[in-house]
Amino acid sequence: NEQPPPRTDTLHWLPLAFLFEFGFGQIFKWAERRGACAPVLVAVNYLVLASVLALYFLAIDGLDLSAAALKVGLVTGCVFITSMTVLTTALGLAHVGTVLTALRLSMVVPVAVSVLLWDEAISPSQIAGLALALLALLLMTYGSSHAHKLPGPKALALIAAVFFCQGASSSCLRWVHYAGLDDQHLKVLLVIGSTAGLLGLVVIRLRGQRPRSLDILGGGGIGLYNLFALAVILTALSQVSSAIFFPMMGCTVVIMDNLFAHFVWKESLSRTAVCGVALGLVSILLVAQRI
Repeated sequence: NEQPPPRTDTLHWLPLAFLFEFGFGQIFKWAERRGACAPVLVAVNYLVLASVLALYFLAIDGLDLSAAALKVGLVTGCVFITSMTVLTTALGLAHVGTVLTALRLSMVVPVAVSVLLWDEAISPSQIAGLALALLALLLMTYGSSHAHKLPGPKALALIAAVFFCQGASSSCLRWVHYAGLDDQHLKVLLVIGSTAGLLGLVVIRLRGQRPRSLDILGGGGIGLYNLFALAVILTALSQVSSAIFFPMMGCTVVIMDNLFAHFVWKESLSRTAVCGVALGLVSILLVAQRI
């Protein structure tokens, strides 16, 4: 399968996708700083996303879901809630900087999956850009004030789980395009949200956590935001290859995270992180040559 040439509006969707991805992390961080419970936020987020889409489709043409949309949505929903559960667990047990590094470096997984499974082309300049992006992400994350060494082999296993689960989530988003579901991506999101939300309720029940008003309101707001964010990301992925999208998004979002933390949250930005930002910009230029 060959990736079609990017459409003329690609330069519009890519930065919009990156902004939405950046904003999602900031909103989630804000909610947690207010004392919200992460597992409840995650479950409510997906349930609200699915409920809004269900009402929308019921109002316009009913819930007519194809077999392909159900299959991709069910698998992706299971992967999503597993990834978010592993991530929130890791953030509570391992050092934040290391977890975030694994999260961002997981972008290599969908690129590798797309090349090996769907025969996407990748140029030498994109390979060089991907390598620079990995180095930049390491520098930017370990250059933050939260960077620490892993406390032991159990934490290492947990970090590896974050890496592979997040990579699997991104690969599932890419799967929507190769399953021929670009024009049904909102219905796929409906199935994803329903699956992840219901499984999230099971996780909450097993942990004995009771949703509070803050969790419900915060999760609802995140769900509405996430609906638009995922719709924009899937639209962008329908236009460009994984070798372009994921390295660019990874570096762009982490650059914005670092700058936002420095200028808004007043967190220090080390020389190592500054070098990472510079390398990230170079990697984006290399990866974006085919746009």
